[in-house]
Amino acid sequence: MYTNGSPAKILVEISGLTRRYEEGAQSRQVLHEVNLNINQGEFFVLLGKSGSGKSTLLNLISGIDRADSGSILIENTDVTKLDDRALTLFRRDHIGIVFQFFNLIPTLTVLENITLPGELRGDERRLLEQRAKALLDRVGLANRADTFPDRLSGGEQQRVAIARALAHEPKLVLADEPTGNLDEDTGQSVLKLLLELTRDAGKTLIMATHNPEIVPLADRVFRIHEGKLVSTMVAPHGVSTM
Repeated sequence: MYTNGSPAKILVEISGLTRRYEEGAQSRQVLHEVNLNINQGEFFVLLGKSGSGKSTLLNLISGIDRADSGSILIENTDVTKLDDRALTLFRRDHIGIVFQFFNLIPTLTVLENITLPGELRGDERRLLEQRAKALLDRVGLANRADTFPDRLSGGEQQRVAIARALAHEPKLVLADEPTGNLDEDTGQSVLKLLLELTRDAGKTLIMATHNPEIVPLADRVFRIHEGKLVSTMVAPHGVSTM
């Protein structure tokens, strides 16, 4: 694959990834020997109906869930081989996650929610606050730093969640149905903001969604069908899908 005429750097390399779940006496295979490379700076979209395996794939990449077989390399670190503690530390340092239901901590202010990942990593407080305030300005919430999440609208909470996902400057951002709990207009605004911030920072963004309106903005789009990834488009930005 080439980007702007130069070979792209692979950030995520998935090989032979399989995940099944036991449901009573039945075994349901959600992903079957998935193979995929995702490049640095790419906006990659996973489409599919609820239960198709989109969230499962994101959870496997982040290490929230464990694969039955296969490997997931993120900058040459195989996250499938890390123990729970190492996974937590790797996720803290290298991955930002935007959830459908915001997942803000209600007892912390907006600013405290954003700086928390960096504090857990041991980053300097002054730099954390500078970065958080700069992000709050970008998402249009500079005047809400001392507000608690329950005083914010759904769209505002998701903007804070985006700022939190980017505050520790991760290489990879995962977004799982980030507009699924928002109305259409607010959802479009949040999508635009998320893409703008990740593109400006050169981050890789992998988004799971059922919203086809995001397709024209993506570099590549795949649909999960019967446990396999199926390409649904050629990238609109002149980037090969192979």
